[in-house]
Amino acid sequence: MPHILIADDEEAIRGLLREFLEGEGFQVSEATDGQKVQAALTSKEADLALMDVRMPGKTGIEVLREVQDGKLGVPIILMTAYGTANLAIEAIQLGAYDYITKPFDLDHVLVTVNNFFKQQELTKQVQEIQKQVGERDAKEQIVGNTAPMQEVYKTIGRVARSDVSVLITGETGTGKESTAEAIHRNSTYSRGPLVKVNCAALPETLLESELFGHEKGSFTGAIAQHKGRFEMANKGSIFLDEIGEMTLATQKKLLRVLQEREFERVGGTVTVKVDTRVIAATNKNLVQEVGEGRFREDLYYRLNVITVHLPPLRERKDDIPLLTEHFLNKHRYLPGSPAARITEGAMRLLLEHNWPGNVRELENTLRRATVLAQGGLITENMIKFTSASERKLVDISQRVREGVSWSAIMHETERAVLNEALAQHHGDRVKAAQALSLTLDELLQKLGSYGLGDTPFAAG
Repeated sequence: MPHILIADDEEAIRGLLREFLEGEGFQVSEATDGQKVQAALTSKEADLALMDVRMPGKTGIEVLREVQDGKLGVPIILMTAYGTANLAIEAIQLGAYDYITKPFDLDHVLVTVNNFFKQQELTKQVQEIQKQVGERDAKEQIVGNTAPMQEVYKTIGRVARSDVSVLITGETGTGKESTAEAIHRNSTYSRGPLVKVNCAALPETLLESELFGHEKGSFTGAIAQHKGRFEMANKGSIFLDEIGEMTLATQKKLLRVLQEREFERVGGTVTVKVDTRVIAATNKNLVQEVGEGRFREDLYYRLNVITVHLPPLRERKDDIPLLTEHFLNKHRYLPGSPAARITEGAMRLLLEHNWPGNVRELENTLRRATVLAQGGLITENMIKFTSASERKLVDISQRVREGVSWSAIMHETERAVLNEALAQHHGDRVKAAQALSLTLDELLQKLGSYGLGDTPFAAG
């Protein structure tokens, strides 16, 4: 039988709550001031305390601070007639389970108390599961045990120690940067740096200078010699993310670096030699881009010596529990605090979601849930999915600030609309086409042009 301590200096309040809670099957004890509360909580005889904020001796907030310091170990629900926002926020930050105001709605009191004990039971279940599974290393870059991920690991293992170029393909958010880090970390170039370049975030005029550097006076604003990313990555690796956004002129210069391991800085005549391992990534269908004249065929074959394809999260949902454990270990509510836990109901929501934003969306969803749970138990109502349209609005705002071209932004947006239509109609291409006022042939053509033609949705 759960034991509840009622701490209030008003006898009428204590009597009302005692009679009500005992009638609901709880064991009840009482305390009349802060010192008695402290003594009762120190003995840990109670499982939960309903405590008034304003009491003689020690206030409820002062008692909560001692709970936060680890001196007391009994969960607390605060009670007060002074229901200010600041007080509520402070109480929750100090570790109160919940906060209720006077005059009481006894049904609300019962719901709050029952929710606490239900959560305690769920917490025990989750802890048992965690004991069976064991914790993973939060520094681990790639997580997954499914067959598609095992193929990724095998490919990385085969190519990491060579110096050949690697092309990483996959949808946005599948973990291409983490894969590049894993390749570099396991390669003979690991003693050198891994230099990262987002080709989509820089306009052509800046991208060439960033990659290859420039000489003093080579253009307006070039007040000193500037070393490019390839020089910085000498004896290491360079990761060219979103390489499909690179212009044909810059592609030509990159091809020379891959072939001859040398280049000249912008505005310079001195040849710079480098020993750099190139890892590139794209969410585009480069074969399609080559066919439409937007990507050099010779550069494609130079980059595509080895391809690592990352599957979308919807194709490896069995990895979601493992990824969830990884991200909860990685993103803790406070530094040094234990990892948040998740109920079976909340996990079920994660497994049922289609994840158009892939692993990145899962990580952001769990970070948000950890904050809502204050590092405690993540329940179903704390799982908040962000719609694809909301994500793209944020991405578009960022893209404009970064100076990304109109065509690149429109390409990403149209691709996102196609993904969203398929997700909303559970992969039924006929319904997706109808929703977008397209014929099925038009939809299939667009899916093919964006490299979505082989997505594992039902053909409709």
